[in-house]
Amino acid sequence: MRINLPTWLTLFRVALLPVMVVVFYLPFPGHNITAAIVFVLAAFTDWLDGYLARRMNLTSAFGAFLDPVADKLMVAVTLFLLVESHHSNGWSGVVMAVTAAVIVGREISVSALREWMAEIGMRAAVKVAFIGKLKTVMQMVALVVLIVQHEKEATALRLYHIGEALLVIAGVLTIWSGMYYLRAAWPILRGDAPEQPSSGKGDA
Repeated sequence: MRINLPTWLTLFRVALLPVMVVVFYLPFPGHNITAAIVFVLAAFTDWLDGYLARRMNLTSAFGAFLDPVADKLMVAVTLFLLVESHHSNGWSGVVMAVTAAVIVGREISVSALREWMAEIGMRAAVKVAFIGKLKTVMQMVALVVLIVQHEKEATALRLYHIGEALLVIAGVLTIWSGMYYLRAAWPILRGDAPEQPSSGKGDA
């Protein structure tokens, strides 16, 4: 199997995850800024590999499989880090944990829904909507802010609360977009539309 440039970028994004985790916990000055930079670099490769795949027509089955997996790993790992670092912060920790559970739960549910729809040849019925893209942008901005301010320094507490608010908004958009995908698939789930034979799995 030959790995093309977009897929190498996706693999690089996966490799950045343990780097971000280590930097997140290392006690050196500016470790939070460094961890945020690693996260932003990973997010940039997410955009770049998709752009190159479309621009240079370098799509592949392996790349189509790996790209959404890398995206979900990046978000899930970052949320786990933030929840763990705020587990003793009272209501703030509760809000963080609940929002993270909503986001991760939605990603698992929608991925399962898309996989099933692909199996019956109806993958196009649950294609990515604008609300899903807006959710992703809001989520990424919130995570960058929270990584930078995860220690909740008193001098930057307001910025931390902005990150919290953005993550909650992303959580609401997560539920909204999840309901959008469910509504699109509901006629088939309910049995009102005939299932079509599968033409192969698509990307999730």
